[in-house]
Amino acid sequence: MAPRRTTLLALTTGITLLATAGCSSSFGDGGDTEQKTGGKQELTVLIGTSGEAETAAVRAAASAYEEESGNTVDVQVASDLNQQLGQAFAGNNPPDVFYVETHQFANYASGGSLYPYGEHITDVEDFSATLRQSFTYDDQLVCVPKDTSSLGLVVNDDLWEQAGLTPDDYPATWDDLRRVAGELTDGSVTGLVTSSEYQRLGAFMRQAGGWITDPAQTTMTADSPENLQALEFVQGMLQEGTWKFATEVDAGWAGEAFGKGTAAMTIEGSWLAGALETDFPGIDYTVLPLPEGPAGPGTLAFTNCWGVAQQSAHRDAAVDLVDFLTRPDQQIAMGNAFGAVPSRESAAADYLAEHPGTEAWGASGDGVQGPVTVGGFDRVLGQFNTDLESLRTADPARILADLQSYGEAALGAGN
Repeated sequence: MAPRRTTLLALTTGITLLATAGCSSSFGDGGDTEQKTGGKQELTVLIGTSGEAETAAVRAAASAYEEESGNTVDVQVASDLNQQLGQAFAGNNPPDVFYVETHQFANYASGGSLYPYGEHITDVEDFSATLRQSFTYDDQLVCVPKDTSSLGLVVNDDLWEQAGLTPDDYPATWDDLRRVAGELTDGSVTGLVTSSEYQRLGAFMRQAGGWITDPAQTTMTADSPENLQALEFVQGMLQEGTWKFATEVDAGWAGEAFGKGTAAMTIEGSWLAGALETDFPGIDYTVLPLPEGPAGPGTLAFTNCWGVAQQSAHRDAAVDLVDFLTRPDQQIAMGNAFGAVPSRESAAADYLAEHPGTEAWGASGDGVQGPVTVGGFDRVLGQFNTDLESLRTADPARILADLQSYGEAALGAGN
């Protein structure tokens, strides 16, 4: 038990220090950065990309903006987005516009690094309310979501048919999933391959009626019978060998295993479409809603937002760029390029109508769970992901008890 107490103490100390550092800056006070107005402005954009298709799409949109505005845009691709952003902020030289991941949003917002520009975006209420809430801090919409995706169960059509399965066998429940995964597992092919992260396995917690926190993100709800039921279900399939993690099949991520044909099914979001088109164009696949659990349907929603640096000397031009990048036509173009579902509801409806069979990636409603965006919670979730790597042989109850303790420490630190 001593190592666990030491880990918790270290985690709690780190959370407390992060809270202190984050609150040392005032939020949205305009800063002292002298603003450049008028004339040709040079903007820098830093992105973390899912692959060549996304990078090309962002650069194409930036070029279109240059033609329209007269400004110039330098799109830079980060090898480690959060590390590079942290270094840039520490050096007082951040990019003007950048991707902000949900688990880092509250840290940046509470530390005063983000310029809150939401009220300046055209038709801002066209963005999904759930997604807007993910990027709201102190009752201000700080940044707008660039796109979105929910998780779907993706099936390799050829392997499905080879196993003697038909569309009537598409899994609607956990029991169905367990059955077809068993029938698809044969030799070098595993029925279901995913990452080991809560960003995939957490969908089963939602389907069981559980989640990590309450909806207000003020109370931990991790150590619950519902979450235990979900992890025990996943563990059972792992032990049967019909579900494996990507690292167990010599793949960098589940999409690679799916593309290589060593995974008959995977659970991924719309970014998989762009990756398959680029790296494995010959794969025929079907995207299905995730099977329902004891509490009904459940999936996870993912997004990043377009952050604008408080320290930028080009804030007005940066907001103008974001407004351009999030126009319906630009969002649809991004979706066509790499599979990202638009975050504007009007554009999402048009995009999904033009791409039949991808509806599961644009799921909406009560069964869609947004991310945890509490400041400092990225450390908690990082430890949770580490623990989940050993789920096959670990005690799920212990994993959830530790998550509960770590999360309570984070919430108690004032994040």
